[in-house]
Amino acid sequence: MEYTNYAIDQILKLCKTPSPSGYTHRATAYLQKELADLGFEAQLSRKGSVLATLCEGANPLVLAAHVDTLGAMVRAVKSNGRLRFTKIGTYWENNIENENVIIHTRSGKEYTGTVYINGPAAHVYKDAGSSKRDDEHMEIVLDEIVKSKEDTLKLGIAAGDFVFLDPRTILTPSGFLKTRHLDDKASAGILLALAKAVHDGKLKPTRKLSILFTTYEEVGHGAASGFPADTAEMISVDMGAVGDDLSTDEYRVSICAKDSGGPYDWEVTDTLIRLAQEHDLQYAVDIYPYYGSDVEGALRAGHDIKHGLIGPGVFASHGYERTHTQAIENTLKLLEAYLQIS
Repeated sequence: MEYTNYAIDQILKLCKTPSPSGYTHRATAYLQKELADLGFEAQLSRKGSVLATLCEGANPLVLAAHVDTLGAMVRAVKSNGRLRFTKIGTYWENNIENENVIIHTRSGKEYTGTVYINGPAAHVYKDAGSSKRDDEHMEIVLDEIVKSKEDTLKLGIAAGDFVFLDPRTILTPSGFLKTRHLDDKASAGILLALAKAVHDGKLKPTRKLSILFTTYEEVGHGAASGFPADTAEMISVDMGAVGDDLSTDEYRVSICAKDSGGPYDWEVTDTLIRLAQEHDLQYAVDIYPYYGSDVEGALRAGHDIKHGLIGPGVFASHGYERTHTQAIENTLKLLEAYLQIS
């Protein structure tokens, strides 16, 4: 449990660090410092990905997780001083209704607010419950005394400012992690735990191992670049989707056989399944119908690599998400086993 607890501590800290796609430097600076404290040199790519090689050897493997998250930007300031927004990443607008947010301006000032539908009062608007949830029918109401567009502009708020969603990060006594952005900060914390295990001499990979933290996965091109040219294989360590006819849950490590981009490598997936069985892990093999990963970004960019996808089961993906410490531990153990096979 030592490294599981370390991973959970890192997950909690990362989830509380705002990093929507396009504004990730707070999270990447944190990652660089943590890796440096463990004795690893962390390289920053031009577009902000963090790469660290943990050990040398043959048959180079990259484990990739992303630290960019969903979020929003100010699209326009409305005549009433409230904000129209545009989404960063893909999610249903009802998942952020009544959420508290922070607006980060280009000058560095920050203001709080809340996302509402237009006309949210049930005692006034009879169609408040059935009103459409989209960027035309929702707005951000600032926690400032503003009554006009001019009032808001005087605060320095303008189109292009980033909007951070309140993560509402909680670890319950029963071991549930409830927070926004478990996609994919749960797995980013797991990769940091692997780095600590290598640093401590408790994990000795049998091949060259690098870990990559990408910053544009939610918009489709996270791992298109930024990893070593000699990479032979990449495993995207992301989240396992929970729901419908899928077999994973919040306690298992999910091994993805296929997602919207097609099947994952047979040999890689087969080995992961075999190891999960041999080590008596809680696991599931699933197909995610509406899902893409960092690996697919690398493949579409033309990289010739073997590829796989695993992650802890996460409930309510791209909403207010939930997983359990057991899923973190099962994912960590499966990766440790994979790194020690010849």
